Amino acid sequence: MAHAWLFHGPAGVGKARFARAAAASLLCESPRGGFACGECDACLWVRHGNHPDLRLLRPEAVAQAEGQPEAAGEDAVPARTKSASREIRVEQVRELETWLNTATHRGGSRVVVLYPAQALNAISGNALLKVLEEPPEHTLFLLVADALDRLLPTLVSRCRRLALTAPDADAAAAWLRAAGLAEPGRIHAYLAAAGGAPLAALQAHEQGGAPYPAWLPRWLGALAEGRGSAIAAELVPELEKMPASEWLGVLQRAFVDLMRVQAGVGVRYYPELQASIGAGAARLSRVAAAQHARWLATQQRVANHPLSPALFVHSVLLRVASETPAAAR
Repeated sequence: MAHAWLFHGPAGVGKARFARAAAASLLCESPRGGFACGECDACLWVRHGNHPDLRLLRPEAVAQAEGQPEAAGEDAVPARTKSASREIRVEQVRELETWLNTATHRGGSRVVVLYPAQALNAISGNALLKVLEEPPEHTLFLLVADALDRLLPTLVSRCRRLALTAPDADAAAAWLRAAGLAEPGRIHAYLAAAGGAPLAALQAHEQGGAPYPAWLPRWLGALAEGRGSAIAAELVPELEKMPASEWLGVLQRAFVDLMRVQAGVGVRYYPELQASIGAGAARLSRVAAAQHARWLATQQRVANHPLSPALFVHSVLLRVASETPAAAR
C-alpha cells in the first residue's frame, strides 16, 4: 500500500469522513470485511478522539467548527490571535514530526489524517513534503483536498490519488431525506446550490435555512441596479468572518448562472434566484461576465492566505462590479 493517499473532489461530498473512516478501519483490532468493527478498544479510542496512533492535522478554525478543540489525538498549537487560524501551521507539522519519532502504542500501524490540504501554507506544505519524502515505517498519511491545483505539485506527486465525486442526484436526495432535511420540497434547490454535494447541502440547511447565503440576493440586486461597488463596503463585515474560499465559491457559482442565462439556458446553482440572476445577466456584457468568472478562479487559489480578510473581500467585490456596462436604454 502507498504510504500517502490524497482524496480529492468537490467540497461537501464527505472526503474527510471517508478519510477518518479509513483510518478507523486501518486501526481496528477486529475488522469485519475490511471495515472497522466499531466495538474494539481501538474503535472506541478513535470515536472519542484519543487513539494514540492517530493524528488529525487541521486548522484551528476547522476543529472549532466541528466542535472538537485540541485533544490528545490532534496536533495543534495554542491560538495566538483572537480568531482561530484557518491555516495548517508549520508548528503543527513539526509537532507531528516529534510524534512520528516515537514508538507506536501497540507496535502496529499509525495514521495521519490531514484536511483540508489546501489549508497548508508554503512553509507548512514544504515541511510536510520533507516528511513524505522520507516516510516513517508503518505510517500512513491520508490527505484530503477540494482542488489539486491549490496544492504544491511536489506534494501531490508524493501521494497516490483517489477522486471522490458527488453521488447522483437521486441518491443524494434520498440521503438528505434520511438525514432529516426539514424541507423536502427544496431538496433539489439545496443540492443545486451545493453543486450536488449532499453534506454541503445539509450544512447549508442547518446553518441558515435557505439554499443560498442571505447576502447573495442583496448582492445580485445591487449588481442588477448598477450598485455593485456601493454594496461592496456593506458586505465586508459579514463576509470577512467567513472562509474566503466559501464566499468566493458562491460568487463563482453565481457567475456561472449569469453566463448560462446569457447563453439562453437555465440556471444551474440558484434556481430560486432566477429572476435576480436574469436581471444581473441583462446588465452585464458577456465579456465582462466571463472575465470576472475567470478572475475569481485565480483568487480561489490564494483564498486561504489573504493578508487582510476585510481588504480581500472589498477588493474582490469591487473588481467583479467594475467594468459593468450601463443598462441598455
